[in-house]
Amino acid sequence: IASIMNRVRNLKNKYRNEDNITDELNCTRISADTTDNSGTVNQIMMTANNPEDWLCFLLRLEKKGVPQMDVSLLNRLIGRYSQAVAALPAEKYSQDESYARILVRFAELKALQDPEEARDQFHLARLNCKKFAFVHVAFAQFELSQENEKKCKQILQKAVEYSAVPLEMLETALQNFHLKKKQLLSDEDK
Repeated sequence: IASIMNRVRNLKNKYRNEDNITDELNCTRISADTTDNSGTVNQIMMTANNPEDWLCFLLRLEKKGVPQMDVSLLNRLIGRYSQAVAALPAEKYSQDESYARILVRFAELKALQDPEEARDQFHLARLNCKKFAFVHVAFAQFELSQENEKKCKQILQKAVEYSAVPLEMLETALQNFHLKKKQLLSDEDK
């Protein structure tokens, strides 16, 4: 009887854990586990492994604090974004907006630690996701924050040449650049 009861408990725990993982993927319930989300990561990678699931998971993880103020959260986020980038093949997802957002956010987080690595990540994002204007604007904003005005302007002009969309976003960013504003896009424009 003890053996049967153990098996029943194990089965209950197993199905309860699977339900929690499914809910995490659907972004409907926040996991009680705030430090290690390896179960969710493994589930994402074993199922669809698509940018939408990764982005939802990563954004929910970011809501647990302020990466600029919490070094351990920043490190954890960088690790998870790195996993996402490694798990998602660029040749398959270069036209996917969620994938582009993952690449950009990863670069923005890297900028908090190491601007040179961040620059490399922005190059990667721009190389793989040329059609999205926000990718170019984020890279240009980074260069502007590094006081590289010439590079900022070049990135925005190249984005126009690439016909990145929406064009209005690029035009607004260029206009704000010429007006010497520190932010290329206001929160409203974003």
